[in-house]
Amino acid sequence: MASYRVRRRGIDLWLAIYGTALVALTAWAIDQNAVDRLDRSLFDLLNSLPERLHRPLWVVQLFGVLGAPPAVAVVAAATRRFRLALGSVLLVPAKLVVEREILKQLVYQPRPGARIPGAILRDVPTAGSAFPSGHAMILFGMVTLLSPYLSGRAFGWLFAVAAVATAARVYLGAHSPADVIGGAAAGLAIGALLNLLVGVSQSQREQPRRERIR
Repeated sequence: MASYRVRRRGIDLWLAIYGTALVALTAWAIDQNAVDRLDRSLFDLLNSLPERLHRPLWVVQLFGVLGAPPAVAVVAAATRRFRLALGSVLLVPAKLVVEREILKQLVYQPRPGARIPGAILRDVPTAGSAFPSGHAMILFGMVTLLSPYLSGRAFGWLFAVAAVATAARVYLGAHSPADVIGGAAAGLAIGALLNLLVGVSQSQREQPRRERIR
């Protein structure tokens, strides 16, 4: 039976710092209307992509729903990745607190359907605050939590799926690019902090070779 050790990665501390700084900068830029014209231009570019992308992008964005982290937790527990399972479970309440009790209290940005003339809405709401994107928070929170357990190629695929699913929220008309950038940054920070909190479990055979030789 493989033995496991727990570690806390220095990179997670830096990811938490960078993610927090980016979400703070994005929130400030939205509040000051510093990027409004650029935000609208990028929204129009993504939102006006061909209609044939509607169904596949609608499906892909489902990876960012609140049920996704518990599903990851079940698989992680089944494969004895109990710290990953715990982090995935904690991601949902952490996301809700940061999103609703902090960021939405600091910055209010209407949905694109309420503030951008000509926005194409594809089965998304028009009411409520759009910043930050909750889907982006979940997606990049999961990417960060999963990153220590994946090979470089698997991580690349996961990151690509998260990026496409996040862009899909703009295409569907639910968020502007600033909303999803802020959400992704917040998810990155939350995922990194959870990795620091619960630790990353690693079997002895998964350690870098030079560590095993020591």
